Amino acid sequence: MYLLNTAKSNGEMEDKKIDKIVKQLIKATNQFDVKAALKLFSEDAVIDDVSVGEKFQHTAGIRTYIEKFFIGYNTVTKIESIEPVSSREAKVQVDFTGDFGHETGGLNITVNAAGLIIGIDAYLD
Repeated sequence: MYLLNTAKSNGEMEDKKIDKIVKQLIKATNQFDVKAALKLFSEDAVIDDVSVGEKFQHTAGIRTYIEKFFIGYNTVTKIESIEPVSSREAKVQVDFTGDFGHETGGLNITVNAAGLIIGIDAYLD
């Protein structure tokens, strides 16, 4: 998981709260809108999904992840809870349904000062 210094600075995100970013991500993936989802990530973001045993890096890797595991399986995600850890980190419990059936899991999401996602640690319960 990414750990960040949460001290305020001029670059600190102001009106982009972590829960808003999480909700935007889930909305984009539920609509299978890859372009909208990718706009939420920094170019050097990493998704580490232990349930598939892979890390997906940079814009190309994030695109592959969304296309394969959200669009490819018709995945719909329901947010069960969002627990802010800091202004830049949240633990999100989710419920997934799709062509694979039903799963529950979590997304530990970290954003940078600009409000872009820099890391997601994803797992299934």
